[in-house]
Amino acid sequence: MDPSGASTPEGRDRPPGDRPLSAAERAEYERLHRAATMRHRRARYVCASVLLVLAFVLAPLAVLATWVNSQVSDTDRYVQTVAPIASEPSVQKTVTDRLTARVVSNVDVDGITSALGQALAKTNAPPAVADKASLLAGPLKNAVTTAVRDVVNKVVESDQFADLWNIANRRAHAAVVKTLTGEGNSAVQAQGNTIVLDVGTVVDNVKQRLVDQGYQKAADIPDVDKTVPLLQTDKLNKAQDAMRLLDIVGTWLPVTTLVLAALAVWTAPSHRVALMTTGIGVGVMMIVLLIGLAVMRRVYLDSVPTTVLPADAAGDIYDTLVRFLRDSTRTLLVLAVITTVAAYLYGPGRGARFLRSATGRGCGAAGRALAGSGIRTGATGRWLDDHRAWTTGVVIAGGALALVLWNYPTAACVALVLGIVVLVLLLLGVLAAASGAPGPGGPGGHDAPTRERGADT
Repeated sequence: MDPSGASTPEGRDRPPGDRPLSAAERAEYERLHRAATMRHRRARYVCASVLLVLAFVLAPLAVLATWVNSQVSDTDRYVQTVAPIASEPSVQKTVTDRLTARVVSNVDVDGITSALGQALAKTNAPPAVADKASLLAGPLKNAVTTAVRDVVNKVVESDQFADLWNIANRRAHAAVVKTLTGEGNSAVQAQGNTIVLDVGTVVDNVKQRLVDQGYQKAADIPDVDKTVPLLQTDKLNKAQDAMRLLDIVGTWLPVTTLVLAALAVWTAPSHRVALMTTGIGVGVMMIVLLIGLAVMRRVYLDSVPTTVLPADAAGDIYDTLVRFLRDSTRTLLVLAVITTVAAYLYGPGRGARFLRSATGRGCGAAGRALAGSGIRTGATGRWLDDHRAWTTGVVIAGGALALVLWNYPTAACVALVLGIVVLVLLLLGVLAAASGAPGPGGPGGHDAPTRERGADT
């Protein structure tokens, strides 16, 4: 035998002079190995932390970008967003007041009373009567205002107004895109620091209704000031720049955020802890976004003078325009909570182990009862039991895919999918326990290792 050990199977590849490590050398080797491992883990933690911070910062921007992109690229979604504005009582009252004031302002009440006085004088009416004809100006104006308001109010509250509103917005969608990017001049447009909506179609409809009811002078109402202000801000140019940026990145920013979060979980030494951290961080950012929307509502209401738009109408318009953004934020908040709880339940915590054990015992008892009644799943149940981890992953992936393919899922949709996933997992657990195969614990004892495996999953 070669003393160097090169001729032995174990030492065949050793260089000449290679020998087993001494106790001191082995200790030094293990120390260096631990140091290298620690540096490696520290590098992975740093990398995962940086990726998570980027994902957290981009998460609210991704939600905003997705919302803007949906409003710009999806006409149906845009019309669905603005449609309720026409049905808001505060907005209807504002439109009615504005249109009524515009119509009445074009009625020369003083001229009418003056002509009446002259006519009375020509008929040799008593001077006291002719001179006091001007006193009819106030009551006459009130009567005209009341009559015009009734007509306008019926138009504004009718289904026809809502239909005209939707048609106008659908046709103006291309103009909205131009407005959000700071270009164009059409139905929805930027005028100085105000975004306005042209309601000329509604004005024309009101004029025709007044003519039909005998107010022939309404046909002479000039076509002026047919706009209703929607938003007013001294930061419109900056907002348009931000809208353009968000529109450009609307498609890729959400994907980038998701990839960063996935890479952070994959890079971290503990995938489960990283997943919990991701869920908590995204949830916190969604709460921050909801708070930001509430703050922006207050800022917006303070920036709109009541002479431009009443506070209640402005608040209703803001709430209507951002309601889908709020819904998306709440949906992601619910998803973040579910992800965090799911990651915890797969961990070694006492509560998680108790819940897994209780669920396993419950499914086992239900499966044994099913088998005892003569309904056995046989080979299928054994296959489900042997591939429990695989089937669980498939069911969870199916639920996630359903949410991805769901157009604009809400928090209620997430709760529905979660309920279905949990129900399917419980059903699979019962079917696996109903195989009827004897295990180490005797008849029905096959569920004992099944429960143990379920606790480790």
